[in-house]
Amino acid sequence: MPLEISIVSTMYRSRPFLDRFLAESLQALSAIKCDHFEILLVNDGSPDESLAYALERRRDIPQLVVVDLARNFGHHAAIQAGLRHARGNLVFLIDCDLEVSPLVLAEFYSKLRETKSDVVFGYQDVRKGGRFEQISGGLFWKGFNLLSDVKIPENILTERIMTRRYVEALLQMGDRNLFLGGMMSWTGFQQIGLPVVKKQREGRSTYTLLRRIGLMINAVSSFSAQPLIWLFNIGVVITLLSFSFAFYLVLRKLLFDDTLMGFTSVMTMMMLSLGILTTAMGLVGIYLGKVFNQVQNRPNYIVRNIFTADDQPATD
Repeated sequence: MPLEISIVSTMYRSRPFLDRFLAESLQALSAIKCDHFEILLVNDGSPDESLAYALERRRDIPQLVVVDLARNFGHHAAIQAGLRHARGNLVFLIDCDLEVSPLVLAEFYSKLRETKSDVVFGYQDVRKGGRFEQISGGLFWKGFNLLSDVKIPENILTERIMTRRYVEALLQMGDRNLFLGGMMSWTGFQQIGLPVVKKQREGRSTYTLLRRIGLMINAVSSFSAQPLIWLFNIGVVITLLSFSFAFYLVLRKLLFDDTLMGFTSVMTMMMLSLGILTTAMGLVGIYLGKVFNQVQNRPNYIVRNIFTADDQPATD
């Protein structure tokens, strides 16, 4: 009989959460009376005992499937691997850090059936965390939607339930520069939001400030050429202002024999020009790097082993 639901999650420094995560996943599946399921965990090169513990738990949870990646490829690549290997007619994607409990599956499942949509995604009405986390998170989504051609609902979460046809459509995208939030919105289909209360993670998050900034740069440059258009427009405006200023100086020289070109004005113009030029070169370099990664056509991840229900590892 085909699997009804696949619960997909990734593991990176996840050992403290796995025991409760698996228990609540089984409880959630029991609540919706689902007997044909799988729980698929993707080991994203976790340096702790996450993989060993997951393999051990397969003795009492035969529906537990473990996909072991060759190294740490990043959260989004690990999610893509999980979606590609999930076999359920429905796929419930969730982080295993318990910021959102697997028990919300019942609410997601009910909403999907009620609306007959292809995706029910979670979002936060009010962002969790301190003032800095709330402000920086809000600025991330506002900045992305301002700069990108693809608009994404603000404060969306990883947690979502998806139909098989939607997952297959999503996996058709050949992006090597992964930003799944944008890819999931770009794919289309009928998508419905569900407000979810997200708890504060126990322990330190693996998403540091620098990683969040990197994600922002990757997200915008993967889904929009708008920064290049803005850069061109700024360059045109500065060029026009420069010509106007030059015309003013020539006119002043002819009429008053006085150019009044002081050290401060010269240095200001030089610094402004150098800053714009450096920024322009860096921006173009980012986009060229994206093109380079895409034409290399390297896989986003490499699977070392797949541990299936028959206790035999299978190489992808």
